[in-house]
Amino acid sequence: MTNNSDKEKTIITWQILNILQVCDSAFPIGSFNHSYGMETYLREDVICDAHTFNRWLTIFFKNQYLYNEGLAVKLVYELLEKNEKNEVWNIDQLLTVQNVAMESREGAKLVAYRKLDVVLELFDIDLLREYKERIDKNISYGNPAIVFAILMHYLNVKKDMAIVSYGYSVASTLVQSAVRAIPLGQKDGQKVLQNALSTLEGVREEIEELSIDDLGYNIPGLEISQMNHEILTFRLFMS
Repeated sequence: MTNNSDKEKTIITWQILNILQVCDSAFPIGSFNHSYGMETYLREDVICDAHTFNRWLTIFFKNQYLYNEGLAVKLVYELLEKNEKNEVWNIDQLLTVQNVAMESREGAKLVAYRKLDVVLELFDIDLLREYKERIDKNISYGNPAIVFAILMHYLNVKKDMAIVSYGYSVASTLVQSAVRAIPLGQKDGQKVLQNALSTLEGVREEIEELSIDDLGYNIPGLEISQMNHEILTFRLFMS
C-alpha cells in the first residue's frame, strides 16, 4: 500500500523531471539565438575570457534578471495565487513596453510564442492557451518568463524554485552561447555556470522583497549594449 510519503516523493520527482525538461538549453524555443547584449561586449573586447564573461553574467543577474524576468515570475505567481489572472496580462504589457531595445522586445515575443507552442503540446493548460490566443489577436505581446511562471504554477512548483529554475535556464543558455562565441572551454563554462547558480540564490532573496513598482529597472550599460547589438557589422545572435 502506497503511503502519503511515497506519493509526495513521486510528485516531487515528477516536478523535478518537468523542470529539467523545460529548463534544458536544448529545449526547442530558439533562446540559444539570443545573447541579451553579451555579443556587443564581446565585439568590443569587454568580454574576452571566462573571468570577464563571469563578471558580465553576475551583473546581468543582479540587475536585468532581478528587476525584469525574475521579478515577473514572482509577480505572476502571486497573482495566480489570488486568482487575478487578468493582472497577469498587465505584467506582460509592462515587461514589453519598458524594454527599450527593439531586438530584445521582438526576441522575447518570439521565444515566448515558441515556448507556448511546445508547452501546449506537452501540457493542457487553459491559461496558456488563452495567453496564446491573446497574442494571436494582438491583445498581449508574449514573454517567456510569464509562460514559464504559469507552467510552474500549474505543476505546483514552489515560487522560489520557479524563480531560480528560470534563472538557471537563462544562465545555461548564455553559457552555451559564450562557449561558442568567446570561445570558452566547456570546463570554464561549467565554472561560470556554477558561479551563476550561487548568484541566483542571492538574487532570489532580493526578488522576494520587491513589488510591481520595481518592475523594469535596469542599468544603462546593459540596455545600450542591447540596442547597439542591432547595428553590429556581423552577429551570431539576436540580443
